[in-house]
Amino acid sequence: MSTAESPNHIESDLVALREHLAARNGIVGLEVLEPSEVERAVRLFHRDGFVVVRDALDAAQTEFVRAGVGEVVADIIALDTDRHGNRGSHRYSFGGSSLTRSMLHRPEWQMLIDLPTVTPILVAIFGSDDYIVRAASGDFCLPGAVGYQPLHADMGDFVDRKATPFSSFCDPRGHLSFRDLPCPYVCVNFMPIDMTPLNGPTRQIPGTQHSRTPIPRLSEEPEWMRLSTVCPAPAGAVQIRDVRAWHGGTPNLSDETRAIPNVEYYAPWFREPMLPGISRADQRLLSEHAQRLTRFVVADSADVLETGYTLRPPR
Repeated sequence: MSTAESPNHIESDLVALREHLAARNGIVGLEVLEPSEVERAVRLFHRDGFVVVRDALDAAQTEFVRAGVGEVVADIIALDTDRHGNRGSHRYSFGGSSLTRSMLHRPEWQMLIDLPTVTPILVAIFGSDDYIVRAASGDFCLPGAVGYQPLHADMGDFVDRKATPFSSFCDPRGHLSFRDLPCPYVCVNFMPIDMTPLNGPTRQIPGTQHSRTPIPRLSEEPEWMRLSTVCPAPAGAVQIRDVRAWHGGTPNLSDETRAIPNVEYYAPWFREPMLPGISRADQRLLSEHAQRLTRFVVADSADVLETGYTLRPPR
């Protein structure tokens, strides 16, 4: 075994990385707003491509989400004893692990659809209350996720149906890309635990939602981008983001699982293919607004919604 591959050398590198992140990780001057600051939240969202809002969940709601997420994490990692992950080593997508590509079958995620602390901000971002739920998902990384996930965006222009059924925007003239549009797709990530410099906070590159500059590879990424992470942020907060903005996962050097469940929404004027994720019986238990938001992802009353988890992408 070479020196570069020795356990002592690896541990030394991790100690150095831990010290580096503890001292420098986090967006300098990160603004964490109150739920009542709707207009300011919208301004920051359109400026930066994301905004962080504290106290979106109260203590009881935060604990309810934390416990439910823990149950789902246990079910998923039981399928992966070697921790290969489905988003890189020790990294997992909740939706990508679900047979329905969504977590809307879980009561914890259902609770997140229509919150009085978040809904007014979404209405203001979209300029209408007629937006819709696309799915509910999120991701988690386990202790031992020591690498960086490449920067990426969560949507793109249409490629072809063989590559993915989940894309649609295409300008046949070639003049416009999805980055020229008003925000078509918002993701709200919920934080059931405090986000710290060491537990894998998402790195988010401000102002990139409209950028046509090629997203840098990991080897090309400047150090400031690696440190541009959404922390510190308290448990119960949300990150509301334009999915076109560049973002990626970071090392989890803590001793706890970092999970950020989400709910994803389309603008009133935007559609891409969606799959059923919630039963008709569960949908009827939601608020009137949430029922309207989920009208395109509810299973037919005659259908049985098959739920469960897999590490292979569902078809």
